[in-house]
Amino acid sequence: MQIIIDSGDVRFHAYEALSLANEGKFDEARESITKANDAMEKAHEAQTSFLFKEASGEKVEISALFIHSQDHLMTAISEKNLIAQLIEMRKSIQDLIEAKK
Repeated sequence: MQIIIDSGDVRFHAYEALSLANEGKFDEARESITKANDAMEKAHEAQTSFLFKEASGEKVEISALFIHSQDHLMTAISEKNLIAQLIEMRKSIQDLIEAKK
């Protein structure tokens, strides 16, 4: 469940960052992306812990919940990466608009 919770936090902060960037609040958007990265690190640590057990020879039961959590994490990472790129593009566009004034 921790992976799902942390993945949700990744998505929340990433979309928050996009909204802030769309309002021209790029410093705040960067802070939200940092929070998304922190949540992603927590989710990845939980995932790594689980995988390390299996790699060490411990029998680990793969459940539908674990598969679901992996799906959430992969989606959250992809969305966060795309949103970070969108924010950079938005910032570049804003800089060009301001330079023409």
